[in-house]
Amino acid sequence: MIKAGIIGGAGYTAGELIRLLINHPQVELVFVNSTSNAGNKLTDVHGGLLGETDMKFTDQLPYNEIDVLFFCTAHGDTKKFLDTNKVPENLKIIDLSTDYRKESAEHEFVYGLPELNKERIKQAKRIANPGCFATAIQLALLPLANAQLLNTEVHVNAITGSTGAGVKPSATSHFSWRENNISVYKAFEHQHLGEIRQSLTQLQNNFTEDINFIPVRGNFTRGIFASIYLNFEGSEEDARKLYEDFYKDSPFVIVTDKNPDLKQVVNTNKCVLYVEKHGNKLLILSCIDNLVKGASGQALHNLNLIFGLDETQGLKLKATGF
Repeated sequence: MIKAGIIGGAGYTAGELIRLLINHPQVELVFVNSTSNAGNKLTDVHGGLLGETDMKFTDQLPYNEIDVLFFCTAHGDTKKFLDTNKVPENLKIIDLSTDYRKESAEHEFVYGLPELNKERIKQAKRIANPGCFATAIQLALLPLANAQLLNTEVHVNAITGSTGAGVKPSATSHFSWRENNISVYKAFEHQHLGEIRQSLTQLQNNFTEDINFIPVRGNFTRGIFASIYLNFEGSEEDARKLYEDFYKDSPFVIVTDKNPDLKQVVNTNKCVLYVEKHGNKLLILSCIDNLVKGASGQALHNLNLIFGLDETQGLKLKATGF
């Protein structure tokens, strides 16, 4: 059994990660660290785990008892922790924050998008898990970058559920404001743009065009629905074949010939992609669950790859549907 620990156990992504880990056939969850909840049951915070675990949060960090450590900490806190704490060299780390997503000679974290970096992930000791918006948008564009077809600016409109804003309520995330309401935020300046460009230029190093990204706060809890369009000279059939060929060995990416909806992916580690041609424009629709494929499910996918397991283990999840 692979023994796992979590630092920062009270948030939405941590709750999803706990749910996935305790149901994974090859993993034992040893501890969930949370200084503010130490001594409390996990189910006191994550009510959806009622009946599945009697574990309690701890303020201890027994590194010697685990093989892999997940960080579900606030952005900036993983780096602070690693800079001030001695973590064993052989301990695998999967970080779900933004801290190490930008690859650099200054650290050894590998960007953990399996559909792009699968072989590197298998050899890595430290993984920077991608952002949720970044996952949906990258998966929509990677086949074009691989074919050197990103030769025009890209337009993205993507709407996300309220869980993407984190568990602590704010003026734009609490129920009374979010219900029956939508709004735009961080237009053209979202923090995920850097990692998106990093991945696209990994495949097409001459891509310098603008990525015009309009993020939207949705009035629902889970999921991301991204609508992307750009100039494309080929036919719709050409585009679909390009996507099907690129993702033929990617078990969680489904290229569909029917206009998708968000309920097809909520509660799963799937990304559903759809392409449609309009004049000289190619429309790409990309749907994921922001907490699973956009966070904790992808982290578990990375665990499977690091430890040489079937990459779908613990992730054969059914969409919520109705």
